[in-house]
Amino acid sequence: MQILRETQERLDFIPKWAVDYLAQALCLDGAQIQAVIDFYAFFYDSSRGKYRILFSDNVTDRMQGNTALLSRMLSKFSLTQGQVSGDGLVSIDTASCTGMCDQGPALLVNNYAITRLSSQRIDQICELIKSQTPLVEWPAEFFSVQDNIHRKDVLMTTEMANGQALKRAMELGPQGMLAEMKTSNFRGRGGAGFTTGVKWEACKNAPGQTRYVLCNADEGEPGTFKDRVLLTSFAERVFEGMTIAGYVIGASKGLVYLRAEYRFMLERLQAQLEARRKANLLGKDILGQQGFNFDIEIHMGAGAYVCGEETALIESLEGKPGRPRIRPPFPVTHGYLGQPTVVNNVETLAKVTLIAQNGGAWYKGLGTKLSTGTKLLSISGDCDKPGIYEYPFGVRISKVLEDCGARNTMAVQVGGAAGTCLARHEFGRKIAFEDVSTSGALMVFGSNRDMFEVARNFSHFFKHESCGFCTPCRVGTTLLCNILDKIAEGKGTGYEMNELSRLHQLLKTSSHCGLGQTAASPVFDTMQKFRPSYDRRLKQKDFEPAFDLDAALAPAREIMERDDADAHLENEL
Repeated sequence: MQILRETQERLDFIPKWAVDYLAQALCLDGAQIQAVIDFYAFFYDSSRGKYRILFSDNVTDRMQGNTALLSRMLSKFSLTQGQVSGDGLVSIDTASCTGMCDQGPALLVNNYAITRLSSQRIDQICELIKSQTPLVEWPAEFFSVQDNIHRKDVLMTTEMANGQALKRAMELGPQGMLAEMKTSNFRGRGGAGFTTGVKWEACKNAPGQTRYVLCNADEGEPGTFKDRVLLTSFAERVFEGMTIAGYVIGASKGLVYLRAEYRFMLERLQAQLEARRKANLLGKDILGQQGFNFDIEIHMGAGAYVCGEETALIESLEGKPGRPRIRPPFPVTHGYLGQPTVVNNVETLAKVTLIAQNGGAWYKGLGTKLSTGTKLLSISGDCDKPGIYEYPFGVRISKVLEDCGARNTMAVQVGGAAGTCLARHEFGRKIAFEDVSTSGALMVFGSNRDMFEVARNFSHFFKHESCGFCTPCRVGTTLLCNILDKIAEGKGTGYEMNELSRLHQLLKTSSHCGLGQTAASPVFDTMQKFRPSYDRRLKQKDFEPAFDLDAALAPAREIMERDDADAHLENEL
């Protein structure tokens, strides 16, 4: 994966001769390498132009006007979406959520993010491309990515010197630190909420001599950008949390899987790792303790939402298409390279330092009994202050909406596209594992929004991001989109509504992984809670075909120079 990324950054795409060369150099079959290239959205085996423009097409970007800006740029170059200009200069297309929902609309140019797009900025970008100005000479403010932190709690307010939490963990010893983790009842912040101490203990006790710590920084869930902020301003906490995890389970290597959309962070994060090595916080005999060896590498993804699933992430790290594995066995016993592996997300690892510093009992006193500690929320959509908010678990949705400046809110999507859609009567519910569980995304929709179109956008996202491994997801997400598109075109009936409910049940019970299992959830939720947005589009008939066969035969009639009554299908029927 990293060799392919570096090859593409040098050549702009990965040509056939490069595949052949790499196959020989790596002792791999060329088909294996090509399969990897074909799987990931940000790998190209043909030229996509010197400037590759990808507009973020998350629902919040659409709410902020990305569609008009995309059309504006396409017209400037006289291109259609996905087309490469004849001179090989530029291509313009869309991508899924780029993690910039708090400062969109956004786009990627050669994988580097540009935020806060406007008509004026689009015109400036077009002129820079036409003059073939190198990216390093583009205005620096184009690439400015802000943290937008609006509420801090213990993670972001606690002052901690580099190495401070690690020293405390080493004073406790591996078993003592593990005991503090279990006392804290700290649950992973990736969404599933598995108890972190139990996961670490299972990995620590698994057979084998080699163990790994993986940091899942592939936050591809629409509306989520908290990991971006943590890696921008609190990366040292994340790296220290990884080191503590390595110390506890006996691992000597950690890997950060960084999503491709965060390419702009790579050099800075690598510099921070090098500084930690020089300070003896990474490397051999850390802080003078003989035999405590642990180091961290950063691996980049290449545009695949499904790699946020831990086993798909491991497959990707191993240089393969990122398709989820069948479980069991679980990563704690058979993970990266078949060895015991702990996979935690960015927020989880950052908060490990708080437990090391202050103890498990202190952390258990925060939040609720079943959801200890705090939660970072990425808030976007119809509110005055989109950005990052840290709350103790148990905060009510209504309080969050008040703090972010949301007014006349009709719905809140908690947990991204795969999460839960809440209507106004549910705003008294709490953010907690025992009530509304979330990986951190919270999208706000005002009373002027069309929840049918929101669900339709999410469905197209899932169709685009399906890995294709299992038939229920591969076919089901396509059928879901086809039905919603049919309803949008005014050809929907009660039959289609019944089919949507049937597909929801089929996907939920038959799909291989969480992507397929939740793909129809936003449709099902909005059907139940915002039914009028569907009903007003429906016909009164029991069924309306979406495909006009007689119209499709028009070219044949033209070729045969016939347009009489017998040449039309309805007359035959």
